Amino acid sequence: MAGMTGISRPSLGTKVVFTMAADHGVTTEGVSAYPSEVTRQMVLNFATGGAAINVLARHVGAEVRVVDMGVASDESWPSCVVNRKVAAGTRNMAKDRAMTVEEARSCLEIGAELATQAVQNGAGAIAVGDMGIGNTTAASAITSVITGRTPAEVTGRGTGIDDSRLKLKISAIEKAIETNSPDASDGIDTLSKVGGFEIGGMAGVLLGAASSRVPVFLDGFVSSSAGLIAATICPLSVDFMIASHLSAEPGHKYILEHLRLVPLLDLNMRLGEGTGAALAFSVAEAACKIVAEMATFDSAGVSGVRGED
Repeated sequence: MAGMTGISRPSLGTKVVFTMAADHGVTTEGVSAYPSEVTRQMVLNFATGGAAINVLARHVGAEVRVVDMGVASDESWPSCVVNRKVAAGTRNMAKDRAMTVEEARSCLEIGAELATQAVQNGAGAIAVGDMGIGNTTAASAITSVITGRTPAEVTGRGTGIDDSRLKLKISAIEKAIETNSPDASDGIDTLSKVGGFEIGGMAGVLLGAASSRVPVFLDGFVSSSAGLIAATICPLSVDFMIASHLSAEPGHKYILEHLRLVPLLDLNMRLGEGTGAALAFSVAEAACKIVAEMATFDSAGVSGVRGED
């Protein structure tokens, strides 16, 4: 963190979690155990402070900013929800590109703008979290394309799907990659063809935080797939990413290997929302306090290593 910020004794200061939500057209392929309606319901839960991320953010003294990047609903959100909807969910990537190139660019620009505004308002540490039924399917597709792993290697059970639905999920990802032929070297192309609006928004936050020299904490599998997009667009952005934890989703370890990031925690978590990142805030804050507050041997009057007899 000292290297990221250029401050020898860094501190997290104001901590902000961006929990970004969007729906995915690929859910029509039967890839999730839950209906898309759950995305809207969870955004309302975030807004009223009842979700896991709200509890953990309160625990570590962080602020949660919920962002509608593409929820398939015309719900009139409470004022605490930031409405930056690009469209009402992506198209079914198994049959067509998930979004236009213009929409992909909009996602990145929105995320970067939100991160920059947060820094200007005093944020010293930023985390990204996600909500979106079907988004582990998009994250798996992105991971397969950019890391070169097969869909079967990187695809997990997401919301807890059974074996038959897992086969459908892998098949949908294979069809999406075959249909759209995303370019692994082009983050915007990959995002537009097999990504999601919330994934693009998180990638924009990562880029915006990096441009401001502010540490940004990845959460689990989906937010880390946004890290792949950001890294493909600007490799230097990885220098400002902190891997909060290792998700139970199988593709997450391949993302972290590709980004050369070591997770702070390994707690078998798989929820998303920014929950693992909130816990990692606490670890990072402890590290900063050790540097700032712990006495050296000299200042504490502790004897050094004994010389040779």
